[in-house]
Amino acid sequence: MIKSTMPGRLFGVGLGPGDPELITIKALRTIRQAQVVAYPMAKRGQSNARCIVSSELTIEQIELPMIYPITTESTDQSGEYEAIIAEFYDEMAEQIAAHLSIGRDVAVLCEGDPFLYGSFMYLHDRLAHRFLTEVIPGIPSVMAAAARLATPLVRRDSQLTLLPATLSEDLLAARLNSYDAFAIMKLGRNFSKVKNALSRAGVLDKALYIERATMSQERIAKLSDVDPASVPYFSLILVPDSRQSRIGNPVKDAGRITVVGLGPGADEWITPEAQQALAEATDLVGYQRYLDRVPIRSGQRRFGSDNKVEAERARHALSLAEAGRRVCVVSSGDPGIFAMGAAVLESVDEGPEVWRSLDIRIVPGVSAMQAAAARMGAPLGHDFCVLSLSDRLKPWEVIVKRLHAVASADFALAIYNPISSERKWQLAEAQAILASYRAAETPVVLARAVGRPDEKIVITDLGRFDPAAADMQTLIIVGSSTTRSLALSNDREMIYTPRSYEA
Repeated sequence: MIKSTMPGRLFGVGLGPGDPELITIKALRTIRQAQVVAYPMAKRGQSNARCIVSSELTIEQIELPMIYPITTESTDQSGEYEAIIAEFYDEMAEQIAAHLSIGRDVAVLCEGDPFLYGSFMYLHDRLAHRFLTEVIPGIPSVMAAAARLATPLVRRDSQLTLLPATLSEDLLAARLNSYDAFAIMKLGRNFSKVKNALSRAGVLDKALYIERATMSQERIAKLSDVDPASVPYFSLILVPDSRQSRIGNPVKDAGRITVVGLGPGADEWITPEAQQALAEATDLVGYQRYLDRVPIRSGQRRFGSDNKVEAERARHALSLAEAGRRVCVVSSGDPGIFAMGAAVLESVDEGPEVWRSLDIRIVPGVSAMQAAAARMGAPLGHDFCVLSLSDRLKPWEVIVKRLHAVASADFALAIYNPISSERKWQLAEAQAILASYRAAETPVVLARAVGRPDEKIVITDLGRFDPAAADMQTLIIVGSSTTRSLALSNDREMIYTPRSYEA
């Protein structure tokens, strides 16, 4: 017999989710014609991929089990796992290459689809540039699960996102939302973490669990009935788009309103969660100066307004959400600190009952006081208070009472809204009240526009502090009796308040 001088062909064959009847005709023909059939296999147990097509294999074919040396279930050392698994794929690629080099066609069996979290992609990386390669798609487990659960995943303009359960709980919770559809794969020992993330994202009641979809051992269960210790790797959770649709009479989409903190100024201080909420929004509502910090996106509506109409702005945003829009209310700093978080919730509390059914979320941001404190060290390193000097929403008498309480209790103090064009004298009176309790040498920091190009930081003390140096955009930090100034060797001065306290 004359041996072929032509190299063989490499096939990545998708077998679908497990039911042999869901294999494509092309996949079956390729498997039957291949001289070598390779398949993944755990050290203990059998190969799921081989079991799906076992009736199609012949004794003339060479079988090449690819026995994993380790799995993600058996190590917590990410670097160790990556090194071991890379060496494994290197070795298997060379074994397959040996067959291809002498003219044998090799079919690598893959559950689901070869390029959707499939192991074949790692062999493809190592061999496709050396041998003629063809990938035969298979039905993904996500679509099989949707069919077995009898639930549509997406409707109209909603999005479907695939998430690996190996992500951190915080990242999973940040990416999930109640508006779009999600499939979470690779559960295994990650089940409890994923369940917590679903709960935090407010979608636990919508989540559907299935393991080994379309296989003989298929199981569908309520998440509350699932034992985390028994969850196999081949299981997943679907969070379908819950919007219902009737032909000719579509039901209005559920609205969502997210109050987002942009941080004090620098783009790098905007959190990934806030960036995602801004990107997903259909409408942005906020003070015009803050909206100008958000990149313009095609198709996204923007509603800017003056800084003194918080209640009107909140009601407008809630009305948009009631109409089925995904609304972001934009705040500077943190939305829960003298900002739109409270304004939105107060409007819900006083507004129509339908607003209570909206999906309302508050996304935190770096506050102005945190940014200012970090610039100068740690002046808020011990107990501190935060106070606004604006008397637009509370009487000045209340502010005076609180200044006395803060000063007498020896708190460090962060002061918001210290002065405006309409309020010229309050800051000087606040200084006098604090000076009656604190030494003249008490450190004071004036921080204006922190994180922006026109940032200005001034360090002074309570005795020399000039109220005229502040404006509405200035954040003032007044130290406690223990706050200290620290001179560094590079002529830089830092302020900190020790964590211990001695009266």
